[in-house]
Amino acid sequence: MAGSDSEEPAIPNMTTISRHNFGDDTAEPVFSISIIENMKEEYGLFVWPCSIVLAEYVWQQRLRFSGSSVVELGAGTCLPGLVAAKLGADVTLTDDANSIEVIDNMRRVCDLNKLKCNVLGMTWGVWDASIFSLQPKIILGADVLYDTSAFDDLFATVKFLLQNSPESIFITTYHNRSGHHLIEFLMAKWGLKCIKLLDGFSLMPSDKASGLSGNIQLAEIVLNNLQP
Repeated sequence: MAGSDSEEPAIPNMTTISRHNFGDDTAEPVFSISIIENMKEEYGLFVWPCSIVLAEYVWQQRLRFSGSSVVELGAGTCLPGLVAAKLGADVTLTDDANSIEVIDNMRRVCDLNKLKCNVLGMTWGVWDASIFSLQPKIILGADVLYDTSAFDDLFATVKFLLQNSPESIFITTYHNRSGHHLIEFLMAKWGLKCIKLLDGFSLMPSDKASGLSGNIQLAEIVLNNLQP
Protein backbone atom coordinates (compact mmCIF):
# COMPACT_ATOMS: atom_id res chain seq x y z
CA MET A 1 0.00 0.00 0.00
CA ALA A 2 1.16 3.54 -0.56
CA GLY A 3 3.42 4.90 2.17
CA SER A 4 4.33 8.36 3.35
CA ASP A 5 6.94 10.53 1.66
CA SER A 6 10.53 9.78 2.62
CA GLU A 7 14.03 10.56 1.44
CA GLU A 8 15.11 8.97 -1.83
CA PRO A 9 17.01 5.73 -1.15
CA ALA A 10 20.69 5.50 -1.98
CA ILE A 11 21.10 3.82 -5.37
CA PRO A 12 24.25 1.66 -5.75
CA ASN A 13 26.69 2.31 -8.58
CA MET A 14 26.47 0.31 -11.84
CA THR A 15 22.69 0.44 -11.85
CA THR A 16 19.96 1.95 -13.99
CA ILE A 17 16.40 2.91 -13.12
CA SER A 18 13.65 1.90 -15.52
CA ARG A 19 10.21 3.49 -15.44
CA HIS A 20 7.05 1.50 -16.14
CA ASN A 21 3.77 3.29 -16.82
CA PHE A 22 0.26 1.97 -16.21
CA GLY A 23 -3.04 3.35 -17.41
CA ASP A 24 -5.57 3.09 -20.21
CA ASP A 25 -4.20 6.25 -21.86
CA THR A 26 -0.52 5.86 -22.73
CA ALA A 27 -0.12 9.62 -23.05
CA GLU A 28 -1.33 10.18 -19.48
CA PRO A 29 -0.59 7.13 -17.29
CA VAL A 30 -2.43 6.75 -14.00
CA PHE A 31 0.85 5.94 -12.23
CA SER A 32 4.35 4.68 -12.86
CA ILE A 33 6.69 2.31 -11.05
CA SER A 34 10.46 2.86 -10.99
CA ILE A 35 12.69 -0.22 -10.85
CA ILE A 36 16.37 -0.38 -9.91
CA GLU A 37 18.11 -2.77 -12.31
CA ASN A 38 21.67 -4.08 -12.47
CA MET A 39 22.59 -6.33 -15.38
CA LYS A 40 26.09 -6.90 -13.97
CA GLU A 41 24.61 -8.74 -11.00
CA GLU A 42 22.43 -11.86 -10.96
CA TYR A 43 19.26 -12.31 -13.00
CA GLY A 44 17.07 -11.28 -10.05
CA LEU A 45 18.04 -7.64 -10.62
CA PHE A 46 16.60 -7.25 -14.11
CA VAL A 47 13.01 -6.72 -15.29
CA TRP A 48 12.31 -9.70 -17.54
CA PRO A 49 9.49 -9.77 -20.13
CA CYS A 50 7.35 -12.12 -18.03
CA SER A 51 7.38 -9.57 -15.23
CA ILE A 52 6.19 -6.82 -17.58
CA VAL A 53 3.33 -9.01 -18.85
CA LEU A 54 2.24 -10.02 -15.34
CA ALA A 55 2.40 -6.42 -14.10
CA GLU A 56 0.17 -5.33 -16.97
CA TYR A 57 -2.30 -8.09 -16.12
CA VAL A 58 -2.38 -6.95 -12.49
CA TRP A 59 -3.24 -3.44 -13.70
CA GLN A 60 -5.98 -4.72 -16.01
CA GLN A 61 -7.41 -6.88 -13.21
CA ARG A 62 -7.06 -4.06 -10.66
CA LEU A 63 -10.46 -4.54 -9.06
CA ARG A 64 -9.34 -8.03 -7.96
CA PHE A 65 -6.25 -6.66 -6.27
CA SER A 66 -7.55 -3.65 -4.36
CA GLY A 67 -7.63 -4.63 -0.68
CA SER A 68 -6.41 -8.19 -1.35
CA SER A 69 -3.56 -10.00 0.39
CA VAL A 70 -0.89 -10.72 -2.23
CA VAL A 71 2.35 -12.72 -2.13
CA GLU A 72 4.85 -12.52 -4.99
CA LEU A 73 7.18 -15.51 -5.32
CA GLY A 74 10.64 -15.09 -6.81
CA ALA A 75 9.87 -11.39 -6.92
CA GLY A 76 13.30 -10.15 -8.05
CA THR A 77 12.72 -6.55 -9.11
CA CYS A 78 9.11 -6.83 -7.88
CA LEU A 79 7.26 -5.05 -10.69
CA PRO A 80 3.99 -7.07 -10.49
CA GLY A 81 3.92 -6.92 -6.68
CA LEU A 82 4.60 -3.18 -6.65
CA VAL A 83 1.75 -2.58 -9.10
CA ALA A 84 -0.52 -4.58 -6.78
CA ALA A 85 0.65 -2.48 -3.82
CA LYS A 86 -0.02 0.71 -5.78
CA LEU A 87 -3.57 -0.57 -6.37
CA GLY A 88 -4.13 -0.97 -2.63
CA ALA A 89 -3.18 -4.60 -2.04
CA ASP A 90 -1.41 -5.79 1.11
CA VAL A 91 1.74 -7.17 -0.52
CA THR A 92 4.50 -9.50 0.65
CA LEU A 93 7.47 -9.67 -1.71
CA THR A 94 9.57 -12.83 -1.45
CA ASP A 95 12.72 -14.22 -3.03
CA ASP A 96 15.35 -16.83 -2.22
CA ALA A 97 16.55 -16.28 1.35
CA ASN A 98 20.13 -16.77 0.14
CA SER A 99 19.89 -13.96 -2.44
CA ILE A 100 20.87 -11.14 -0.09
CA GLU A 101 21.60 -8.60 -2.84
CA VAL A 102 18.22 -9.23 -4.46
CA ILE A 103 16.37 -8.87 -1.15
CA ASP A 104 18.22 -5.66 -0.34
CA ASN A 105 17.29 -4.33 -3.78
CA MET A 106 13.64 -5.22 -3.15
CA ARG A 107 13.67 -2.95 -0.09
CA ARG A 108 15.34 -0.14 -2.04
CA VAL A 109 12.72 -0.39 -4.81
CA CYS A 110 9.90 -0.19 -2.25
CA ASP A 111 11.49 2.92 -0.76
CA LEU A 112 12.05 4.45 -4.20
CA ASN A 113 8.34 4.08 -5.02
CA LYS A 114 7.22 5.08 -1.51
CA LEU A 115 5.33 1.80 -1.11
CA LYS A 116 5.05 -0.22 2.07
CA CYS A 117 5.46 -3.93 1.38
CA ASN A 118 6.63 -6.77 3.57
CA VAL A 119 9.95 -8.07 2.17
CA LEU A 120 10.73 -11.66 3.04
CA GLY A 121 13.49 -14.14 2.27
CA MET A 122 11.71 -17.40 1.45
CA THR A 123 13.29 -20.40 -0.27
CA TRP A 124 10.92 -22.71 -2.13
CA GLY A 125 10.49 -26.07 -0.46
CA VAL A 126 11.95 -24.88 2.87
CA TRP A 127 9.36 -24.94 5.62
CA ASP A 128 10.49 -22.28 8.06
CA ALA A 129 8.38 -19.98 10.21
CA SER A 130 8.02 -17.29 7.52
CA ILE A 131 5.79 -19.32 5.21
CA PHE A 132 3.27 -20.45 7.83
CA SER A 133 2.02 -16.92 8.52
CA LEU A 134 1.22 -16.19 4.87
CA GLN A 135 -2.42 -16.42 3.80
CA PRO A 136 -2.58 -14.70 0.42
CA LYS A 137 -5.71 -14.26 -1.63
CA ILE A 138 -3.51 -14.00 -4.73
CA ILE A 139 -0.05 -15.50 -5.36
CA LEU A 140 2.02 -13.96 -8.16
CA GLY A 141 5.00 -15.47 -9.95
CA ALA A 142 6.71 -14.02 -13.03
CA ASP A 143 9.13 -16.32 -14.89
CA VAL A 144 9.43 -18.66 -11.92
CA LEU A 145 9.25 -21.68 -14.26
CA TYR A 146 12.77 -21.43 -15.67
CA ASP A 147 14.82 -23.97 -13.67
CA THR A 148 13.41 -27.48 -14.00
CA SER A 149 15.34 -28.65 -10.93
CA ALA A 150 13.32 -26.18 -8.80
CA PHE A 151 9.86 -27.00 -10.22
CA ASP A 152 8.84 -29.45 -7.50
CA ASP A 153 9.95 -27.09 -4.71
CA LEU A 154 8.04 -24.26 -6.38
CA PHE A 155 4.83 -26.26 -6.79
CA ALA A 156 5.09 -27.63 -3.25
CA THR A 157 5.30 -24.04 -1.99
CA VAL A 158 2.42 -22.90 -4.18
CA LYS A 159 0.23 -25.79 -3.05
CA PHE A 160 0.95 -25.05 0.61
CA LEU A 161 0.02 -21.38 0.18
CA LEU A 162 -3.17 -22.28 -1.70
CA GLN A 163 -4.14 -24.72 1.05
CA ASN A 164 -3.32 -22.16 3.73
CA SER A 165 -5.77 -19.66 2.22
CA PRO A 166 -9.01 -21.18 0.90
CA GLU A 167 -10.19 -19.93 -2.52
CA SER A 168 -6.82 -18.35 -3.28
CA ILE A 169 -5.25 -18.38 -6.74
CA PHE A 170 -1.77 -18.54 -8.28
CA ILE A 171 -1.23 -16.28 -11.30
CA THR A 172 2.00 -16.88 -13.21
CA THR A 173 3.61 -15.84 -16.48
CA TYR A 174 6.24 -18.01 -18.11
CA HIS A 175 8.12 -18.57 -21.35
CA ASN A 176 6.59 -21.59 -23.03
CA ARG A 177 9.96 -23.14 -23.86
CA SER A 178 8.93 -26.80 -24.03
CA GLY A 179 5.15 -26.78 -24.36
CA HIS A 180 2.43 -26.60 -21.73
CA HIS A 181 2.52 -30.36 -21.15
CA LEU A 182 5.27 -30.09 -18.51
CA ILE A 183 3.24 -27.58 -16.52
CA GLU A 184 0.18 -29.82 -16.86
CA PHE A 185 2.16 -32.78 -15.52
CA LEU A 186 3.35 -30.79 -12.50
CA MET A 187 -0.13 -29.46 -11.78
CA ALA A 188 -1.55 -32.99 -11.84
CA LYS A 189 1.27 -34.23 -9.63
CA TRP A 190 0.65 -31.53 -7.01
CA GLY A 191 -3.14 -31.55 -7.13
CA LEU A 192 -3.58 -28.27 -9.00
CA LYS A 193 -5.49 -27.23 -12.10
CA CYS A 194 -5.34 -24.38 -14.60
CA ILE A 195 -8.56 -22.38 -14.90
CA LYS A 196 -7.30 -19.76 -17.36
CA LEU A 197 -4.51 -19.83 -19.96
CA LEU A 198 -3.73 -16.76 -22.06
CA ASP A 199 -1.22 -15.72 -24.66
CA GLY A 200 0.73 -13.04 -22.81
CA PHE A 201 0.95 -10.76 -25.83
CA SER A 202 -2.82 -10.80 -26.33
CA LEU A 203 -3.31 -8.61 -23.26
CA MET A 204 -0.43 -6.19 -23.86
CA PRO A 205 -0.87 -2.68 -25.27
CA SER A 206 0.94 -2.36 -28.59
CA ASP A 207 3.53 0.08 -27.26
CA LYS A 208 4.60 -2.41 -24.58
CA ALA A 209 4.31 -5.56 -26.71
CA SER A 210 6.67 -4.14 -29.34
CA GLY A 211 9.56 -4.23 -26.87
CA LEU A 212 9.07 -7.85 -25.81
CA SER A 213 9.97 -11.18 -27.35
CA GLY A 214 9.36 -14.87 -26.71
CA ASN A 215 6.33 -17.13 -26.36
CA ILE A 216 4.92 -15.90 -23.04
CA GLN A 217 1.84 -17.45 -21.46
CA LEU A 218 -0.20 -16.46 -18.44
CA ALA A 219 -1.92 -19.09 -16.31
CA GLU A 220 -4.30 -18.89 -13.37
CA ILE A 221 -3.93 -21.97 -11.17
CA VAL A 222 -5.99 -23.23 -8.21
CA LEU A 223 -6.29 -26.32 -6.07
CA ASN A 224 -7.97 -29.24 -7.79
CA ASN A 225 -10.56 -30.02 -5.14
CA LEU A 226 -11.98 -32.85 -7.26
CA GLN A 227 -8.76 -34.84 -7.03
CA PRO A 228 -9.28 -38.12 -5.10
